[in-house]
Amino acid sequence: MRILFLSIFLYWNLLTACDAKDKEWWQTTVFYQIYPRSFADSNGDGIGDLKGITSRLSHLKEAGVGATWLSPIFKSPMVDFGYDISDYESIQPEYGTMEDFDELIAKAKELGIKIILDFVPNHSSDKHEWFIKSEAGDPEYKDYYVWSDGKPNPNGGRNIEPNNWVSVFYGSAWEWSDKRKQYYLHQFTKQQPDLNYRNPKVLERMSDVLTFWLKKGVSGYRIDAINHLFEVPDLVDEPVNIFDKDPKSYGHLWHYNTVDLMEVYDVIYGWRDLLDDFKKTNGGETRIMMTEAYANMTFTMRYYESDDGTRKGSHIPFNFLMISDLNGDSTARDFAHTVSKWMNYMPVGFTANWVLGNHDNSRVASRYGVERIDALNAMLLTLPGAGVTYNGEEIGMVDNKNISWKDTQDPAACNTNPDVYMKFSRDPERTPFQWDATKNAGFSTADKTWLPVHPNYVDLNVKAQKEADKSHFKFYQQLMELRKHETFQDGTIKVLALTRNVFAYLRELRDKDTFAVVINLGGNVEHVSLEPFRRLRNKLKVVAAAPSSQYHEGLIIPISSVTLEPYDCVIFTDGAKNQKRLFGDWCREVILIISLIVTFISSIYSLYFCTCHNINTK
Repeated sequence: MRILFLSIFLYWNLLTACDAKDKEWWQTTVFYQIYPRSFADSNGDGIGDLKGITSRLSHLKEAGVGATWLSPIFKSPMVDFGYDISDYESIQPEYGTMEDFDELIAKAKELGIKIILDFVPNHSSDKHEWFIKSEAGDPEYKDYYVWSDGKPNPNGGRNIEPNNWVSVFYGSAWEWSDKRKQYYLHQFTKQQPDLNYRNPKVLERMSDVLTFWLKKGVSGYRIDAINHLFEVPDLVDEPVNIFDKDPKSYGHLWHYNTVDLMEVYDVIYGWRDLLDDFKKTNGGETRIMMTEAYANMTFTMRYYESDDGTRKGSHIPFNFLMISDLNGDSTARDFAHTVSKWMNYMPVGFTANWVLGNHDNSRVASRYGVERIDALNAMLLTLPGAGVTYNGEEIGMVDNKNISWKDTQDPAACNTNPDVYMKFSRDPERTPFQWDATKNAGFSTADKTWLPVHPNYVDLNVKAQKEADKSHFKFYQQLMELRKHETFQDGTIKVLALTRNVFAYLRELRDKDTFAVVINLGGNVEHVSLEPFRRLRNKLKVVAAAPSSQYHEGLIIPISSVTLEPYDCVIFTDGAKNQKRLFGDWCREVILIISLIVTFISSIYSLYFCTCHNINTK
């Protein structure tokens, strides 16, 4: 009997432990991406800076944000606005000083906000000391970058480029160096030469950079363009995509030889070891890694862990499905499929994440429609795992598509021409943050800002939304508060497309309130029933609703009759503490206990039978 009771006791404790999940800070937080150049200007030069960020951190605290990652702040010629780094261990002067950075870290710590830095390992600036020495033939730095003699020119003269590779930013990925008499690879601008990670010294130096900033107090890194880190050593041509006729366009080739090579993952697993070892040595919180790779699901999931499960990688491999797979024309079925796709592909025991926008993609309100911003923010903040908000999405900022060719700054656009530049430009989503209705939206006192402020700032700004009875920002705050509930932190998810336009999901957790998030993606009134979610009770209570919704907090409605206004978003709870599910769990537990008793009796009987049989045979 002792064995029986011990088995029951252990099983009961296992059930309890399954619901008592101790998650780390990064697994349930919302990361707020700040584009430093456009966030807040403290000295009136028209460019955002570190002191400006420090002065506005209280906004993040009010919004409920737990961490912020900063686009690059390192010393740079600013050809690609910080993604061309000339010194990985210095601050770009127009952003401030190292003392300003230390003040930012201290203020963020005071407010309980983690600081994540944007690390750019694939390439440096051509003004970096390493490249200058490499181009000059310094033996120590000779192989720090990817160099090639090229191929013999059939017409005589200088060798031609080694292959047909093209840059992400249009045109050839190779640039000739008169000093070295060789070509160097640049998968982005020609001022961003690719580092050679087949040289172990490069990996060692970049690992030192990570350690440097960890010692300064950062909580981790967002790793830029990580899947570009390696290319095939034999530099063979890439196959042509016949559907893109422009030979200078990145889409003209299938990039099998320059992205997603297996060696990339070994570097990521090594950097994960570095982060884990730093915690062991220095104590404190877990330092994390977030990786950016626009790759298919198989490649993306490999960032979580090695194929054999023996090595861990990125804590958060960015989930770009809501950028790559969904848009304003997507149906509820598309949304249901996309959410389920990530949850189904993700390895068991890891953390999901959801990225709605960033500095490289059109703003959420512009991609999905301004009327859907509240619904999309609700999704971001109520789906399982971590979320990423790009600065401005909490107030529904939109792209400024009226930036002239003269005012254009983005190299991806400047490399083209006045007829097509807006097709390639990322400037529209990078315009200055809209704080209030004063000059330059309260971003700067300068006569001219580095990019023009969107003219709608007079009406669309933080101050106006904080003062309004209802607004995008206040709904965002409400969602952030609701997100703290244990069910949203630890609960399971069940996703359904109730109609072509109505997308809904259930968040459940044992012994806790159940929540239903219901979103109307369409422009018509929709009448739906939530009865397909069989575990809900007959009456539902509204706990949050979009500013434009007819529903209000505390309203009780029947499960069979939910009316949604166009682009509505409503979050309900059944207030049942999961009674129906709990009853089912009790049934399963009783059945298991009975089966244990039967097994025990069976074992005793078998033992008795065998003993008697042995005695009789003797």
